Amino acid sequence: MYRLFILLFIAGITFNCGGEPAEETTESSPATEEVTADESATVLNPNLASKEDLMALAGVDEALAQRIIDGRPFLGMNGFYVLAAAAIGESEMENFLSTCFVPLNLNSATEAEFKMVPGVGDKMAHEFEEYRPYKKVAQFRREMGKYVDDAEIARYEKYVFVPVALNTATDEEILAIPGVGDRMLHEFKEYRPYQSLEQFRREIGKYVDDIELERLEYYVYLDEEM
Repeated sequence: MYRLFILLFIAGITFNCGGEPAEETTESSPATEEVTADESATVLNPNLASKEDLMALAGVDEALAQRIIDGRPFLGMNGFYVLAAAAIGESEMENFLSTCFVPLNLNSATEAEFKMVPGVGDKMAHEFEEYRPYKKVAQFRREMGKYVDDAEIARYEKYVFVPVALNTATDEEILAIPGVGDRMLHEFKEYRPYQSLEQFRREIGKYVDDIELERLEYYVYLDEEM
């Protein structure tokens, strides 16, 4: 009887070790692939995307791509949403916004705009607002890390940004502004300290047109404003 008990006990261990892990692997694999896909997915900035890139998106024809380009710069999501939804349809907007989105200023975007971020509902939209003002993106990561994992925070960062302080921002922070490269980094720093945003407009306006200047101003603030 004792030997029979031992054999049955061993058989039970073999069954658990051989059967259940295979089932867990099958269930967890799709989720892992989905997270990887989300992390690698590109979200176009409609203020910078080319006409060809816009037309490559589902639901975007040449006419809509041109309307988007003509409407630049979009400083927030409301105007862009209305323009796109009129052509694509409300039912398709969540899918569309996962591929094309105007980055939202974490310190000034409305709760309704935050809810346009794919996968962000009432709770997280509230948390986005709860910790204002954000001075660094590291602060956003730290606070949102109380509620979601690192992969989800990285996904959020495709849709939001923390504005940079004109007089004290690091090179890395300035280069994180979409469309800013080494040349504009040099120009941003060349005229420090800025006494006003009007000075910023005057100096940087020597290098870019009015549309681009307005877009760049969307990402910056004077240090004393925070």
